[in-house]
Amino acid sequence: MQTRGSGILLHITSLPSAYGIGDFGPAAYRFVEALERARQHYWQILPLNPTETAYAHSPYSSPSAFAMNTLLISPEMLVREGFLRKIDLEPAPDFPEERAAYEAAAWYRERLFAVAYERFRHSGPDRRFEAFCDGNRWWLDDHALFVALKGHFRGQAWNRWPEEIRVREPEALKELRERLDGRIHKETFLQYIAARQWSALRRYCTGRGIQVIGDIPIYVAYDSVDVWANPGIFKLDEDLRPTVVAGVPPDMFSKTGQLWGNPVYDWPALRTRGYDWWISRIARSGELYDLFRIDHFRAFADYYEVPAGGATAENGTWVDGPGADFFETLARRYPCFAIIAEDLGANTPAVQSLLDRFAFPGMKILLFAFGEGIEKTPHIPHNYVHNLICYTGTHDNNTARGWFEEEASDEDKRRFFAYAGREAAADEVHRELVRLAMTSVARACIVPMQDLLGLGAAARMNYPSTTRGNWIWRMTPEEFAGAPFEWLRELTELSGRG
Repeated sequence: MQTRGSGILLHITSLPSAYGIGDFGPAAYRFVEALERARQHYWQILPLNPTETAYAHSPYSSPSAFAMNTLLISPEMLVREGFLRKIDLEPAPDFPEERAAYEAAAWYRERLFAVAYERFRHSGPDRRFEAFCDGNRWWLDDHALFVALKGHFRGQAWNRWPEEIRVREPEALKELRERLDGRIHKETFLQYIAARQWSALRRYCTGRGIQVIGDIPIYVAYDSVDVWANPGIFKLDEDLRPTVVAGVPPDMFSKTGQLWGNPVYDWPALRTRGYDWWISRIARSGELYDLFRIDHFRAFADYYEVPAGGATAENGTWVDGPGADFFETLARRYPCFAIIAEDLGANTPAVQSLLDRFAFPGMKILLFAFGEGIEKTPHIPHNYVHNLICYTGTHDNNTARGWFEEEASDEDKRRFFAYAGREAAADEVHRELVRLAMTSVARACIVPMQDLLGLGAAARMNYPSTTRGNWIWRMTPEEFAGAPFEWLRELTELSGRG
């Protein structure tokens, strides 16, 4: 991120599609073309990892930190690639346009995947598939086995599997690999297709000067292949249950804190292994994205852990993270890595030291800028430095219009109007915020698609610490067609970001 630029935050699932959720299909290519016309440099997305019903399809609670979400496979692209015929797509359910219908989309795709896999299985050797398997065996074998075992044990969490499987006895695993060979091979095929479609879309982005910004959740889910296959790098007891879990302490937003429940890394154990698992994770992210944001970056400096079994996060403890040692080890392996630090919340001296030492860009959010102390807040543009990314808001915030209509106090609005230099109606606020972000000194500016469209709170992507109504917003074809990309292009050129 060496030049002044801007981009749009829009997750893949939020793209228009005729098949239940946004995917790697034609609408994604049209979106890239729209970004190019608007002179944008970046397309930021949320994690591409698999999602599950048990976690409301949150991309931040995945059964695999390395695999891709096969729900993002485009049925239309399967036809173009020859794995399906057009008639195979019929009949398709009447999917809603304005929200992601994960369960219906999964049911529909499962039928298509079965047809595509059978056609592939009988089509003879595929050198690209074999090369994919060979190049990704280090994570793919365990992942495909985990998916097959989940199906075999009727969706039970891995810690409830028979002991010999739970503790990964080699002979027991070998026997089940042979018995479940068909399921394993099918999941391997689907990962190949997802990677193939995403790689094609990435090449399309690169050809049009668009860099993809990905996202790495700091923690992984307990019921994941990552914990099952690597129990030694997490703080687990002799029964492989977490002794402590992740969260954040009580603050002005929550009297009892946030109890996330993810297992916590055993950083001393990782250090003795040269941080191998984490370095592999960074390497995988480098294969998928041009740049990537690390969610809850603070945990590398120090992290909050809560004794397992607690009902709230009130009785936790702050523990030192790996700090600079991890990034120095990473730099010896990869001298140039494009990390963006999600440093929102309490930015401690330890966090700032990491940002300064390794020149990682941090993040600033305009929706946080107009409360009391506006003159000193780091989120107001006059306090920005070059090496950061300015957002109007993120997937965890309300939309700009929703903030103005539902959250901003009268004093917040007064300060906002004074800073913007004029009063604005609710349906104009988003443009003022985008203009402030774009004209700031920040090297990069990212605008959520909802803010470009001027949508209200109903278009919000996520309400942190809740499980209902999240991750389902989608841009309709009509909203896409009417999006003000020409206005964005003009503002981009005026602010020197084109």
